[in-house]
Amino acid sequence: MHTIDLVLLVLLLGALTGIAARYLRAIPLPLIQIALGAALSWPQHGLHIRLDPTLFLALFIPPLLFADGWRIPKREFFSLRRPILRLAFGLVLFTVVGMGVLIHWLIPSMPLNVAFALAAVISPTDAVAVSAITRGQAMPAKTLHVLQGESLLNDASGLVALKFAVAATLTGSFSWWGAGREFLWVALGGTALGMLLGWGFGAAREAVTRRVGDVAATQMVLLLALLPFAAYMLGERIGVSGFLAAVAAGVTTNLADLRRSEFIVERMQTQGLWTMIETAFNGAIFLLLGLQLPAIIDTTLSQAGGLWWQPLTQVLLISVALLGFRWVWLTLGVRGSLMRAHEAGRMAERPSPLLTLATTLAGIRGAITLAGALSVPLLLPDGTPFPAREQLIFLAAGTILCTLLIASIGLPLVLRRLPPMGEPGALREERLARLAACRAAIAHLAEEPVADTASDPAQAAWRQEAMGRLTQDYRKRIDLLEDPVESHAPELQAEAPEAVRQRRLRYLLELELRLQTLRVERSALYAERQAQHINDESLRALVGEIDLAEVSLRKRLAVARSRTGQAGAAEDGKA
Repeated sequence: MHTIDLVLLVLLLGALTGIAARYLRAIPLPLIQIALGAALSWPQHGLHIRLDPTLFLALFIPPLLFADGWRIPKREFFSLRRPILRLAFGLVLFTVVGMGVLIHWLIPSMPLNVAFALAAVISPTDAVAVSAITRGQAMPAKTLHVLQGESLLNDASGLVALKFAVAATLTGSFSWWGAGREFLWVALGGTALGMLLGWGFGAAREAVTRRVGDVAATQMVLLLALLPFAAYMLGERIGVSGFLAAVAAGVTTNLADLRRSEFIVERMQTQGLWTMIETAFNGAIFLLLGLQLPAIIDTTLSQAGGLWWQPLTQVLLISVALLGFRWVWLTLGVRGSLMRAHEAGRMAERPSPLLTLATTLAGIRGAITLAGALSVPLLLPDGTPFPAREQLIFLAAGTILCTLLIASIGLPLVLRRLPPMGEPGALREERLARLAACRAAIAHLAEEPVADTASDPAQAAWRQEAMGRLTQDYRKRIDLLEDPVESHAPELQAEAPEAVRQRRLRYLLELELRLQTLRVERSALYAERQAQHINDESLRALVGEIDLAEVSLRKRLAVARSRTGQAGAAEDGKA
């Protein structure tokens, strides 16, 4: 199949599977994509492709790493840096060494260097797959942030370890001292390069957009989309980690965005760009895994002869051992730092055996593991095939499937046993920030100088009337944002529990009515456009305002419904 046809087909299937996942909520999206790819490739005359490993790695990984670095909450990332670093680097080293020795013992025919390469391939986790599985589940927010930070850094550290293992196989020599020194240069150099590129891009963008404003928003977003490829290619060219360069560039660019509050068009386009890139590229990788899977299975089973159960048993044992190594490291190496983060108030959830088990099961392998496996060279320098390459890819793909299946079944069961969390911390902070913004606006209106009534009495009256209306509007928004019980806690202490519940129900009813009226507004605007009373540009602007208001209101409504339900359950329990 032609490359263009293949790319278009993969993007199309990625979009269709994303829609299908909305109807098949019990099945994680990655499993649907893998199954569809395998179904298309399984028949003898099905869709068969062979990818260039170097092109595959350079095309898919840099934008995904950059997007992860750009999106991850920086406050949580830096406040939880100790457990994140211990997972991202300590656990990767523990996994590569321990699993490499175990794999070589389990499969003596696989050379030790190749076993270390396989261990490096399966060391990175996939936070996207975790989010797909835990959608609608009560995964603690801070734990999810730790998993995101771990996935962000261990993608790079695992791929750097893979680079060393492959180099050892190609050259036939390996030195721990040389590898350690090279790792420091590759890691620190890649991080410094990414920070420098991110800072340089931010400074150049600032100079341009301060002069021309949002007129150049589209061009700046396009340059931002090319930045991860530039960071990766430049890093690989000068001999440092292109993966860490892409990560560091994403983090630095996002920090520079904090000074750009007035560039609305650019910000909205950037959000949409990275959402589309993450969805398309993650979907493409899992679909490509499915397309490769039948050929990988056929080759592996033919090499195994009649012992078809042997490679399947190896996949299961490697997956279970991988999760076992993760549980040991969480229990012995990370639990202390998580406990200290909890005691310092940086982590709401206290470490517990159930939470440790949930974090263990969340160690799903995904896109980076597949990309790393497919990036292993086809040939050695002397022209002979890379030893056990097909077996390595089979075991890596099997580990992805096995960890996905284990997490799909086990993670929801464990999360249901965790205690209820109430209002998520991020939503509470968002609500309080909105309250602070409204109160700041009211304070600004109160500090406005009084107009001189002698010079223009009519204008002064209009000004006072406008300020009164604005203040009233902000006070209504404050009433909507404040919790009906928390904001009146002192006077509600004397009220009966049923009265408090009734107050919550009235508040919930008002939120639902507001949501209904927003939808009516939107329908009316579309009716105006269909009647040719407004044009498309006006429709997009007006509907965009309503969409933003509805997104905020739906979050608040979900929390209000949860709190009302919890209050009702508590009263039923007392009764």
